[in-house]
Amino acid sequence: METTSRAVAQAPAAEGGQQVPSARRTVDGYLLAPFPWYGLDEAFTGPRWLMQVGTAADGAVEHGSIGHGDEPSVRNESTAEDRERFAVVVTVAANPVRRSADGTGLLEATSVSSAAWLAGVGLLSFTWPGQMDHSLRDDWLEQQTETAWALADDLSGAEWSTLSLPVDGTPTPFHYRESEFGWVLAGSTEQGVHVGAYGRGMSAYGLGFATIKDIAGYA
Repeated sequence: METTSRAVAQAPAAEGGQQVPSARRTVDGYLLAPFPWYGLDEAFTGPRWLMQVGTAADGAVEHGSIGHGDEPSVRNESTAEDRERFAVVVTVAANPVRRSADGTGLLEATSVSSAAWLAGVGLLSFTWPGQMDHSLRDDWLEQQTETAWALADDLSGAEWSTLSLPVDGTPTPFHYRESEFGWVLAGSTEQGVHVGAYGRGMSAYGLGFATIKDIAGYA
């Protein structure tokens, strides 16, 4: 997927790895998307907050994330007992192979694998394994990002199971996997978008997804 960054867009980290408060994020990018955004359904009554959108080289919005629960910070896994409880829903436009804006090449099609990869990398962005020196985290993150890509490219592999969750009230199959860092899932909707999600401290088994009726209400 040709976007401005291979990693799922997150709020910039402040000094010490803390995330910039959601009050400083804007809804503008979300409003430019030609597709509907998804979040957890009304059964979730906790905090909801904007993250960021990802765009193609021509500026078109291709994906974005909505957070639910505690706003996560990069957390050393040695403090696992004090982890936040959160779930992030990633919406990805379902695009076929298409020409780039300048007509010189082709942009890769998006798929359920795109949502699975963005969700996997999103989870990694809030993870820092215990006993790892700070200077080694970039190398670790690069390695794990490639692993997340390989896993997303093989959704029929042994690492994944199938989980049925409601999307706009309709039972929908998702690819699901767990790791020491949390869980990741991905599927498609009847609205022509792919949905990924990741989280920890909140069980994925009781979640449901729904179209966000008014994304401007998050501003």
